[in-house]
Amino acid sequence: MNIQWYPGHMTKAKRAIEADIKLVDIIIELVDARLPYSSRNPEIDRLGRHKARLILLNKADLADEGVSHRWEEWFISQGHYVVKLNSRSGNGMKAVHAAILEACRDKIERDRRKGILNRPVRAMVVGIPNVGKSTFINTFAKKAAAKTGNKPGVTKGNQWIRLNKSVELLDTPGILWPRFEDQQVGIRLALAGSINDDILNITELASEGISALQCRYPGAIAGRYEIGEEGMPYEILAEIARVRKCLAKGNEPDYDKAARLFLDDLRSGRLGRISLELPQEVK
Repeated sequence: MNIQWYPGHMTKAKRAIEADIKLVDIIIELVDARLPYSSRNPEIDRLGRHKARLILLNKADLADEGVSHRWEEWFISQGHYVVKLNSRSGNGMKAVHAAILEACRDKIERDRRKGILNRPVRAMVVGIPNVGKSTFINTFAKKAAAKTGNKPGVTKGNQWIRLNKSVELLDTPGILWPRFEDQQVGIRLALAGSINDDILNITELASEGISALQCRYPGAIAGRYEIGEEGMPYEILAEIARVRKCLAKGNEPDYDKAARLFLDDLRSGRLGRISLELPQEVK
């Protein structure tokens, strides 16, 4: 598959981030815990190279717990603060506030020495589409402060949210980068739901997902659909169509319907806690 998705509004969003980044003390970057490296926008590293960094491994409840722990250690080795998080349930939220203050401790101490008290830490929240930024902010703020949605690209412009006396957040739209040099990155993002499904060949994408599970999590497909796992991905997709009654005329497999069912199961965690990449695979 050749996947590229960079709609025009993302260029405008990137310019807004570039303009506002000088206003903040720390960048909070949400990544998908199932693909922490592929779900990082390399532009953020460039734009925020002089800022404190906090990585939130969001959707940690959907990821392989052991693999997430290895990713946590990897990010710490890169000099970042890290918190594993489930923004929907709120699990991990208390650690986020503490991590923000710890990451900005030097800045807070400098303000104190200058006699500046109670100036809130200003944090920019960034991430790719559909990684859960708005849900994180709403849960963190305990109110519907940011607009949310389950499709990529709901947040269209930057907006400030005052959490309390110590922290202010700047919400930003989800942005990708203009070109995926490694097409495996695009495939992983599409499997996680960060690429608009309308531009994808869903059947091919599901086949890529089946192939990934055959390699990384043997038994996951058999356990979910009660079918054999050996064979080519299209053959397995046909079996999924058969057992889940995704059939077209003449009782032929409806590959598109079966593919959407499989992708929904994969993205929602019904196929188990799955991670799509490992730290040692980072080039």
